Amino acid sequence: MDRDNHFDNLPPIETERLLLRTLRMSDVEDIFEYASDPEVTKYTLWHTHNSRTDSRRFISWLKDNFACWGLVHKADQKIIGTCFLHSFNCQERQAEIAFNLSRKYWGQGYTTEAAREVISLGFKKWRLKRIEGTCMIPNIASARVLEKTGMAYEGRIRKYDHDMKLYAILRHEV
Repeated sequence: MDRDNHFDNLPPIETERLLLRTLRMSDVEDIFEYASDPEVTKYTLWHTHNSRTDSRRFISWLKDNFACWGLVHKADQKIIGTCFLHSFNCQERQAEIAFNLSRKYWGQGYTTEAAREVISLGFKKWRLKRIEGTCMIPNIASARVLEKTGMAYEGRIRKYDHDMKLYAILRHEV
């Protein structure tokens, strides 16, 4: 489970309403559309995009550092968010999941739909034993997504940039 194994050649994933695929530079307009919204970036560890250059850098950062899928809304044929695994610990066979979504699509189950598939792939493809998820304490929507994927609340992480809630799911729990 080295860098090439989890960041390159990610398989596309299809759900009922989404196609999860690797990001492309041609996705910059879609990314900028939602990443320039301060409500979307309110609970992220990255800043609100002020230009398409910010969005291009964001795409490069995600592609170079994470096992990241863009969430293509099948009906609209546009990227509406991302879901990714990061912080791979090869020795312990664990990683962390993260996600973001355009405000236009909030509250419709898209993030949960994508996260369930990415978690499943993490356990199958990379044989992970544990996948964690964190969210800032006031981010109730992300906490609900983590819970809906089957993750259990494990506690509070203090001063991890911000105070965070920690959730996790083990392979045998899926």
